[in-house]
Amino acid sequence: MNLHFDLFDLKLFTYVAEASSLTRGADRACISLAAASTRIKQMEEAIGGKLLNRTAQGVNLTAAGSAVLYHAKRVMQQMEHLRCDMQDFGKGIKGHVRVFANTSSITEYLPEKLAGFLTRHPAVQVDLREYLSEEIVRLVADGSADIGILAGDVHTGQFDAWPFGRNQLVLALPAGHPLADAGAAAFVDTLGEQHVGLHHGSAIHRFLMRKAELAGQGYSPRIQVSSFEAICLMIEAGVGVGVLPVSSARRLAKALRITIVPLTDHWAERELKIVTRSRELLPASARELLDHLAQPG
Repeated sequence: MNLHFDLFDLKLFTYVAEASSLTRGADRACISLAAASTRIKQMEEAIGGKLLNRTAQGVNLTAAGSAVLYHAKRVMQQMEHLRCDMQDFGKGIKGHVRVFANTSSITEYLPEKLAGFLTRHPAVQVDLREYLSEEIVRLVADGSADIGILAGDVHTGQFDAWPFGRNQLVLALPAGHPLADAGAAAFVDTLGEQHVGLHHGSAIHRFLMRKAELAGQGYSPRIQVSSFEAICLMIEAGVGVGVLPVSSARRLAKALRITIVPLTDHWAERELKIVTRSRELLPASARELLDHLAQPG
């Protein structure tokens, strides 16, 4: 089998597959329909089988077409890595790494970890974004992120993975609150209280909202703020109760009159993981950051 696909062929095929239309794929690639059809036909002849099933509604992928699309997307992603790296080199930057992480990782663990790495690698840029753990899995899988840091029992079997520590969510209460007497509380039993939480766009807000929905209830904080410190200040003032990582709660409890109570929910105790599709396929700067983050301590 002689496969002589050039990058334009792979890009065209990806456009056609994503649009489920040869016409729209050709338009996106800025070539004529006839030229696009000829290129796809040449790819099929090289493989010795059909890549697309053509119907009145458009096209859909055969099994061989799905395999080609999988590899084509990864070739395009590697070319994008190459383009970004070369562009960065031209600006004096030696690398650009995309790290997508959950709220707790960003607020509690990554500042110190990244500070050490960036001090030693001043020419590397890190694009750090906050997502839910389930979203991070998808974004790592499709190549949108180089490195993901997530929490919980999200399935990561298709990735390379390393431990990143543990994270426990707890309930913070104003001093003297009745729930403190129980010594522990289930999240669902707190939903009758006024809550103080992070803003709507935060991963932890969406996580708690989802857990409340699964319990058949709603999670609608009385007030939303921008940091765990602000949550605890509001709790100390008696505005409500709040859920946050135990490390933040303990640090802030040293200066504020708040009480920390464990949550009894199984999902409150979470293992943090670093994930990537493949360490060996990462750009050099991303591999260096990955190795730095995976170091214990």
